[in-house]
Amino acid sequence: MLTEKQKNITVRARDIFGAYAKEVRKNAGLFSLVLLGSMVVQATSLASPVFLKELFNLIAAGHPAPELMRGLFTLVGIIAGISIIGWIGYRLQFFCLVFFEVRSMANLYDASFYYLIRHSYHFFVSQFSGTLTRRVSKYSASFETIVDGIMMGFLPTFFFATGAVIILFIRNHILGIALGVWVICFVAFQIFVARLRQPLRVARSEADSKMTGSLSDAIANQNTISLFSGNRHEQDIFRKIVKIWQKATLRSWVADETIWSIQGILMTGINIGLLYGAVVYWQKGLVSIGDFVLIQSYLIGLFNQLMNINIQIRRFYDAYADAVEMATILKTPHEVHDIPDAVPLSPKNCEIVFKDVHFRFPHHKPILQNFNLTVKAGEKLALVGPSGAGKTTVTKLLLRLYDITGGSIEIDGQNIAKVTQESLRNTIAFVPQEPILFHRTLMENIRYGRRDASDAEVIEAAKKAHCHEFISRLPEGYETFVGERGVKLSGGERQRVAIARAILKDAPILVLDEATSSLDSESEALIQEALQTLMRGKTVIVIAHRLSTIMKMDRIVVIENGAVVSEGTHRELLKKDGLYKKLWGIQAGGFLEEKTAESK
Repeated sequence: MLTEKQKNITVRARDIFGAYAKEVRKNAGLFSLVLLGSMVVQATSLASPVFLKELFNLIAAGHPAPELMRGLFTLVGIIAGISIIGWIGYRLQFFCLVFFEVRSMANLYDASFYYLIRHSYHFFVSQFSGTLTRRVSKYSASFETIVDGIMMGFLPTFFFATGAVIILFIRNHILGIALGVWVICFVAFQIFVARLRQPLRVARSEADSKMTGSLSDAIANQNTISLFSGNRHEQDIFRKIVKIWQKATLRSWVADETIWSIQGILMTGINIGLLYGAVVYWQKGLVSIGDFVLIQSYLIGLFNQLMNINIQIRRFYDAYADAVEMATILKTPHEVHDIPDAVPLSPKNCEIVFKDVHFRFPHHKPILQNFNLTVKAGEKLALVGPSGAGKTTVTKLLLRLYDITGGSIEIDGQNIAKVTQESLRNTIAFVPQEPILFHRTLMENIRYGRRDASDAEVIEAAKKAHCHEFISRLPEGYETFVGERGVKLSGGERQRVAIARAILKDAPILVLDEATSSLDSESEALIQEALQTLMRGKTVIVIAHRLSTIMKMDRIVVIENGAVVSEGTHRELLKKDGLYKKLWGIQAGGFLEEKTAESK
């Protein structure tokens, strides 16, 4: 699925080949050895038929006299030596090619990951993770295919065809010219039809990516599919996508086979034509028996090379189409990025100020307009309001997951748009409503809050978050892998791990977005105690739908339709006939009796 920005991006050949050329320059020594090996291989392939021609001429000259035999054995020895040199050339070419491609592909993987992972939150929620994964893989794999095509197809064919035409031209000008013209026409035809069928290849590549994305989406949501009896529905969706892939692939492959057929006719034609010409010139005494061997050897070798180059051209264009998908991402500007002279955030008291903030997604109605809010240093502030009011958006803008479209957000007087994203996010510990964990161990997931923390510090944070208890009961304890996105844990367990991560980070600003929503009453009571300890001395923003969890906040801000409509303490807001009192009245029936009494 392409974003609007990606749809407007044009990827040119120089974008892809320019990136690949950088890898060639980085490994110029290895590349030169690959090229040398290829030249040696083709030189020996051209030399062998020349001596083989002489061998057959000697055989055709007369009876096996001693002098003739010495000449024959000498030629056999020369041919054997050429074969050994060719073998050495092959080994040099392939071994150096292996090292060259592996190093370059590793660099491309690294560069792709580096750029991709720095795209914005909005970018990733608009994409299939499976499709992105495949694009990164195909981009590096395309390099291997393209380099193989050049080094194992195009260059060897060029060297061999050029040499064969020159040598045959020396033996007979007409036959040499005929072969040269045919080679030029054959290669021009291949390039022409390859360009014509490129749209078919691009369509097939896009259909392949869509199929992968759909498959990944279904696998990631398998539980939802089962719970809602969606197996047949998803099968129908996937089948439709597979049908699109089938049609695109069939059109591409049928075009390939048609081209193969035409090329076969062209090869048959030149073979018959050269043989006929050789017979005519042999009748006139202008060519020898050995020349027939020379012509056939070169034609067989050339046909093999050209058939190989046809395969390589097809793979080359497939690889190019695959690379275009990732190149589009690499050309897509990062929506949220550090300005050129961005400085690290230097938090002191951690006062947060939203000044006339405007925010909207492209082609959507505004979410925040003239939004103003000040969170004093060390203040415990709660944001409440109906769903869609803009509460979570406020926290995402503070974390710069999105850039505001107007106004400013400041921490201790520093505009967060002018500081580095890394320093900003190091200052804030965030616990989301739906924490997502890595498919790594519990120890690694908690340590992500502070990656240089010791095991003892991780365990201490886990105890404060009350997840040490359930972790200790697991057979592998802290070394337990939690599954993709943490699916092996319950919602409450994932949330406690996320809280432990925030406790370990111990940042001066704490943002909690429904941080206890997945906990049972007993666990919530324990976590609330841990959070009170965690909040001490910090500037805190809490989003909560359950108003009972924020009664003790220093200030409660009520947001509706992207604007602050009321603020005050819990008691102050209950004295007003506003949205907060209405929400409290709706929820009060579900609170414990003592909490209701306290509110009065």
